[in-house]
Amino acid sequence: MKRIFQENRSFFLFILGMMMFRSAIADWNDVPTGSMLPTITEGDRITVNKMAYGLRLPFTDQLLTSAETAKRGDIVVFDSEAADKRLVKRVIGLAGDTVAMRKHRLIINGRPLAYETLENDILIEHLAGHSHKVRIDNVNSPLANFSAVTVPDGHYLVLGDNRNNSADSRVYGFIPQKELRGRADSVAISFDYENYFLPRQERFGLKLDE
Repeated sequence: MKRIFQENRSFFLFILGMMMFRSAIADWNDVPTGSMLPTITEGDRITVNKMAYGLRLPFTDQLLTSAETAKRGDIVVFDSEAADKRLVKRVIGLAGDTVAMRKHRLIINGRPLAYETLENDILIEHLAGHSHKVRIDNVNSPLANFSAVTVPDGHYLVLGDNRNNSADSRVYGFIPQKELRGRADSVAISFDYENYFLPRQERFGLKLDE
């Protein structure tokens, strides 16, 4: 083994470096569901900035820097203990915010958000100076309403952009800061599940929310 390592030292160091980079700096995640439609499509591989909310010791959850808070509108990747899996959702409410929903329209700190109808079930939601598309196709869904709740310290309220088909804070509750693993910034590559897994050229390198 020692001889094999010595003969392939550069290769093994490269692999180790890549693993450390993916663990602490940047990574990519596949998106197998449509909970973030229309922003993220099934088959997208999204890039994840793992330093967005603090630098971690590679291969651990130990922060080496102070934790940076997420912003409203950020698309966050987090390891949900409640869901027992990694999820990708959008930050809607920050600590101290009071958030309610009426027929899929959000009310934050007593102020209804502005919405524009783009086409059929696609709307543009204006969130604290940040605009993004959401999909709403059934205002009578059980997920269409919730009473006002206040986000506790060190937590976030997150939602999927596909509001009728997303298990998010309406199902699992508030997301602790410690569960954040990074911010999703763009689509690295996308595979069309309905067309022999061929790459979708129009989504290559696409910045999320553009």
